[in-house]
Amino acid sequence: MAIKLNAEIRSVAGKGAARSIRKNKNIPAVIYGEKKAPVAIELNGQAFEMLIRQPGLRTKLFQIETSNGNEDAMLMDIQYHPVTDAPIHVDFKRIDVKKPVNVVVPVEVINVETSKGLKLGGVLNFAVRKVALVGLVDVIPEKITIDLTNMTIGDSVHGSDLVLPAGVQLGLHQAELAFATIGGKMPEEADNAKSAPAADAAKK
Repeated sequence: MAIKLNAEIRSVAGKGAARSIRKNKNIPAVIYGEKKAPVAIELNGQAFEMLIRQPGLRTKLFQIETSNGNEDAMLMDIQYHPVTDAPIHVDFKRIDVKKPVNVVVPVEVINVETSKGLKLGGVLNFAVRKVALVGLVDVIPEKITIDLTNMTIGDSVHGSDLVLPAGVQLGLHQAELAFATIGGKMPEEADNAKSAPAADAAKK
């Protein structure tokens, strides 16, 4: 579902104008892309700060309403004040909702407590925590999950194993990546390794 934003067109650009906007508790922003001229806009500061508390905004469609009409866009960057951490500038990129977009989304593991491999004493190596995806903006997920429940020692989840929504594909070079691995030795292997030195000592 699209996030709707109301914005004012900025008639004056530059650092001085941006400072003036921030003094009024609002945020300067820009919409660019799709071979159109950039549009400088002003966002309601309080409303936007409330909005960015939500997760997954980088995969959402924004419908930005201005006096020039509607703009379909995605959130590309937020600049923050180095001391207060307040947002001080926002970049949006126009998109064609009928064309696939390239995004990067977080990967998370679930069911750590019930994982077969971890219960056996294995160690989780969660090596790649973000994945590049390609798809229409309305089907791109906020995140991808890896279920550890049935993973045992020696198992790995590669990009090609990830469960993706219909119509969403992996980005380039993602299929071969090992996102999560459960390392270690199976209990019987560990026991054999311990007993081997004792057996050798008994022979001497």
